[in-house]
This record gives sequence, C-alpha cells and structure tokens, in this order.
Amino acid sequence: MKDFYRDIMDMPHPVSPGRPHMPLSVRAAQFAPFAALSGYGEAVEEEARLTREKAELTEEEKEKLDWQLRILAQKKGPGKIRVTYFVPDAHKSGGAYVSASGFVKKIDYMRKKIFLSDGTEIPAENIQMIQEADECLP
Repeated sequence: MKDFYRDIMDMPHPVSPGRPHMPLSVRAAQFAPFAALSGYGEAVEEEARLTREKAELTEEEKEKLDWQLRILAQKKGPGKIRVTYFVPDAHKSGGAYVSASGFVKKIDYMRKKIFLSDGTEIPAENIQMIQEADECLP
C-alpha cells in the first residue's frame, strides 16, 4: 500500500491555463459551515428572551401616583424625578420595567403622558413608581 501513489508523488501541481489561481481566503469560503435552518438560531434566542407581566396597581397606589402627578403639574420648576414604568414587548406578551430620570417638561392630561426634558414619553397607565431626585438612589 505504501507504493500505491509513488508514481504521482513527485509530479508538479496542475495549473489551469484558463483560470487564475484562487487565493486561499476565497478558497476557504467553500468550506464554511452551511446553515440549513437559516433563522433558527434567532428564533431560539427570541423564545429564550424573558419578559415580565405588567403588575396591576392597587387603588391606593393609583391614588398616590395621581397625587404625585398633580404635585408635579403645580410646581413652577419641577425637580428631577425618576419614573419606573412598564414597556410592552413588541414581539411577545409581557414586557420590561425600565427607569428614566429627568426633569418634567410637560404633563399632557389629554394624551395621558408625561414628557421628560430628554424627550422620553411615558404613558401614564404604564407608570409603576415616581420618585423625586432626593429619594432616588445614585
């Protein structure tokens, strides 16, 4: 079996006269892995991503938030606040709670939104908690 390829071992590598030599970087692409199930990895990641359900506030908590909003609306120059609110997920049920800090620019009672000075719009029905800057943790 040792001598099976002896007759071709010392022959020069064949070179095509009609085609240029392929660079190694291009040649390596033909050995790249094939994704038979394109999009499957993204689907698995999306399914594994966790969301939370929106917590319902008690009547007492709703009254406290309403009182805080009225106080903020009456102030001439409201101080810095931190608002924790629910953001619904665009792709699956549930969502996430996020916090935004800033100065209140406007409270729109018709559209039921709070506008912060940085442009953040917060729907009033999604607010979980409002803290003034001196109550906020760093």
